[in-house]
Amino acid sequence: MTDISTPTPVAGPSAAPVDPAWRDRWDATAEGVVVLDLGMQPPADLFPEPSDPTPDPEHPLRMVLGTSTGLAQIETDPTTPQEPRGVEPAALVAQAEAAVDQAEAAGFVRRGARVLEYPSPHGGTWVDQLARRDMVEVSEGPAELIVDIFGMMHDADQRAALLERRDRLADDGVLLMQYHTLAAIVRGGIWNALRHGHFAYYSTPALVRMGAEVGLTAVGAWEYPLYGGTVMLAFAKEGSRWGGQTPDVTAMVERETAEGILDARSVGSLDTALRESVAAIGAYLRDATDRGLRVAGYGAASRTSALLRASGIEATQVVAVADASTAKHGRTMPGNRIPIVSPDDLVALRPDRVLLFVPDLLDEVRRALPQVEAAGGRWVVLDPMPREVAPL
Repeated sequence: MTDISTPTPVAGPSAAPVDPAWRDRWDATAEGVVVLDLGMQPPADLFPEPSDPTPDPEHPLRMVLGTSTGLAQIETDPTTPQEPRGVEPAALVAQAEAAVDQAEAAGFVRRGARVLEYPSPHGGTWVDQLARRDMVEVSEGPAELIVDIFGMMHDADQRAALLERRDRLADDGVLLMQYHTLAAIVRGGIWNALRHGHFAYYSTPALVRMGAEVGLTAVGAWEYPLYGGTVMLAFAKEGSRWGGQTPDVTAMVERETAEGILDARSVGSLDTALRESVAAIGAYLRDATDRGLRVAGYGAASRTSALLRASGIEATQVVAVADASTAKHGRTMPGNRIPIVSPDDLVALRPDRVLLFVPDLLDEVRRALPQVEAAGGRWVVLDPMPREVAPL
């Protein structure tokens, strides 16, 4: 196994010290560096009714890089997650199909085997894909296959969560974990990936090390373009028939380590990306206002709240945010109370520009809403810098 060096304990971009009550969510140590500070933010899944009292609740939102673990994590989170109301984008479904195909080709998906799934509360289940392969879904172990799709990041106690998954795994079973790799987040400056309710942000070196500490060996790795860069790692118990750490895992660990993903200075570039994109978004909207353009948005996702709040966007600048989830229609974005509307209502508004808060939705929404561009409107991808998309 490739040696994974410890993170570099250097001063991060924030002058403020880590909260004295903070403890690393993997090893309970108290040493960490603040690498990203989004200030006060509403709960990620809060979509208030127009009549709800104001102001909406807000809480500090900062990312800390554990000095001993290299695990990027939320510092504190006093919020209580609400029931998810999201709709799975087509890009997520397509990525699930590809991942299951590759897991099957590797021999991890076998007909008749017992499978236990830990899905994300925001969607991404593989139930349909695995059922088509005649796998038997179970709710407790032992399971020949355990699938975790953006799930474990929602557990405040990371060690307990991984131990639970290990203990439910059959001796020769495989745990497949999919995550939005911290390397891609840093590489793309995707600072608004940080949100309440997401307790951990994994780099491959950190997650491989975590697995090794509880007797799990990484025996496969795959990458996908979803969300700017997601990874699926396969873990097996030490001494299983799957053998030792595979070369593709070692290569990914070495690449992300070389990129500086365990170095607080490197991860702290997210704080610079925050300031740069907020300035660019503000300038873009001021220009749109000066030109008399009507601006709307699409995608009332949890990452949207952080972007709107950090950028100081108000209802006078963005008239509405459309979303495919009917459960969100009639509600509002927190803080600024921008109304959330249906895609049909968005078309009726005839916006000149539509800010797309979830870049992976671009192809899907252009197919579903050709009226936007037909009427002269333009899609503006926020990834998270504003980028106008040339019309079809």
